[in-house]
Order: sequence, then structure tokens, then C-alpha cells
Amino acid sequence: MSTPAYTLIEQAELRERNSLRISARAQHLALVHDAAVLPTLFADPRFRDQPVRVLGGGSNVLIAADVEGLLVHLDTRGRHIARQDGDSVRVEVAAGENWHELVLWSLGQGLSGLENLSLIPGSVGAAPIQNIGAYGVELCDCLHAVTAYDRQQREWVELDRNACAFAYRDSRFKQEPGRFLLTAVTLALARKRPLRLDYAGIREELDAMAVSQPDASAVSRAVIRLRKRKLPDPAQLANAGSFFKNPVVDAELAAALGQRHPALPRWPAGAGQIKLGAGWLIEAAGCKAYRSGDAGVAPGHALVLVNYGAASGADLLALAGQIQQQVATRFGVSLETEPVLL
Repeated sequence: MSTPAYTLIEQAELRERNSLRISARAQHLALVHDAAVLPTLFADPRFRDQPVRVLGGGSNVLIAADVEGLLVHLDTRGRHIARQDGDSVRVEVAAGENWHELVLWSLGQGLSGLENLSLIPGSVGAAPIQNIGAYGVELCDCLHAVTAYDRQQREWVELDRNACAFAYRDSRFKQEPGRFLLTAVTLALARKRPLRLDYAGIREELDAMAVSQPDASAVSRAVIRLRKRKLPDPAQLANAGSFFKNPVVDAELAAALGQRHPALPRWPAGAGQIKLGAGWLIEAAGCKAYRSGDAGVAPGHALVLVNYGAASGADLLALAGQIQQQVATRFGVSLETEPVLL
């Protein structure tokens, strides 16, 4: 028996579909097994005038209430080398693939480019929306194009890296929510590529591993060790990873803050702009390991908000608001949240 193009679930419980373990229901949840069915699904009279939202791996989402209308989850699979030109390799991946499994697969194929992005939770299709990044690398550094269904124009499109309008933890897909449903990603990887070892912690971790001449796989192992040590495992303590972006401020404000707080981490972020360490700001504002009911700040990482059991999306939003107010009052800096709000 062939697999249906999609499976529709009414009043679907979402607790096990988001890493913060927020209990909520979706009025209609469509598990899409074949992306080609999307135009037909969106034309269904039951959903034509209802809001449509997309749920990826659920690792960068805060569900604040029950979800009305249609919630789409791409359960598609497939990854392959589509083109090879010398050391340059193009890899095409279905949106429903797991991101970390893709990273490990690419390393197994002898490819480099994704190693610094190891152990980031979530699906491949969600990665461009957030422009995921870690340890000095962002997705946009290795993305060639995305395939998407444009709900506004009702057509399939391929958008190259420039058309995606990537920025720090941002993209065109966040600026035009609901318009594009990403169904596949094409990555530009390489057989040989200089490794990115300059981000704090990587060289030290490689030294601790007794690796003097690292390759991409060694860098991946180092990143995995660092992330496991610094970030709580969502399977053990419900969380959505970093809840706040590192704020980017003008150089004048950064210089003034640096004079008053020399330990504040600062990095160049373009002309006249400086990126500040949000975790440091949160700790210095007195919010380290803070807890309100079952909503709290992770004991070992101030950027991570956690659900100790029965916290609602509203509870976590309220806690985030308190932290933002504390940081703004103490430092005059506004923190932005990372997770997508449903």
C-alpha cells in the first residue's frame, strides 16, 4: 500500500512536537509526506480562508496558545549529492530531514562546511528561516538555494542565497511570515575547505581531545562536546535552545558599556555595529538560574529558558519579558527573542 501524500489530524496535541514541551492543540495538523501535494492542500475549501502555519522540528518554537487553522509539518525525506565540480559539491536535502543527522551524513561523505553547526536541533527546512549559526558559522555561509512553495503567488520558486535576505538570526522568511513554505535546501559544500577554528572554545576543546591536526570531523566532535557541556539536553530538561539573540548595538553604546563593564563580551558586527553577549547581560542583570513556577532560566546557561514540567507558553513569555526589562533597565539594551511564536 502506498503512503498517502499527507495525513490530517484534528485537534492534534502538540506537547510531544515541541522541545519546550508546551501542551497545546492544533485545530488541523497536516503531516505532509510528499511536498508536491502542498498546492492541493492549500486549495482545500476547509483551509482556504484559515491561517496556515508551519511547524518544523519544534526546537525553536514557543507555542503560546492553541493553534487555529492549519498547522503543516513536512515529514519528507531525502538527501543526495546533486552536483560535483572538483572540490565543490552541491547537496540537495528534503526539508523534513533532521539537521544534525544531515551534518553527520555530510561528514561521512567527506564533505566540510557544516561541522561547526553540529548538534543544532531541528529540521533542515527550518534552518534557513532562522539562519541558524554557531561557533563562528551561519547557514548562509554554505547555502546555495532553497526550493519553496510561494503561497502568495501560488507557485513553486527557487530562491538563491541573496534572495533569502539573510542576516543575523534572520531571513526573508521571518520578514514575510506565512508566504513561503520551504520544501528543500541546496547546500554548497566542499571536499577541501579551510576550517573555522577561531571561535572561542574550539581550539581549546581540540587541545583537550589531543587533536593537533584537526579535520572537519574532529571539529564536529569538538563542537558536540562543547554544546553538550554548555546546553541542557531537551530530552532531560525541556528547552528551545538560546531564547535570546546576542544584541547588536552601535559602537558608541558598546564602548560606553565596555568602559563600565570590561568583562562584557563584544564582537564586530559590521560598520559601526558591535554584538554583545546576551548571556553575560542576563547574568549581570541578576537573572541567572531565576525561576518562576515551572518556567526558569537554565542553571548553566543564561540564554536558555526551560520548562521544569507544567509551564505554559504564556508563563515562558512572561519570564522572557521580565528578563528583557531587567537588562534594559540595567544596561539600556533591548533583547530580542529567538524562537518563533505560535
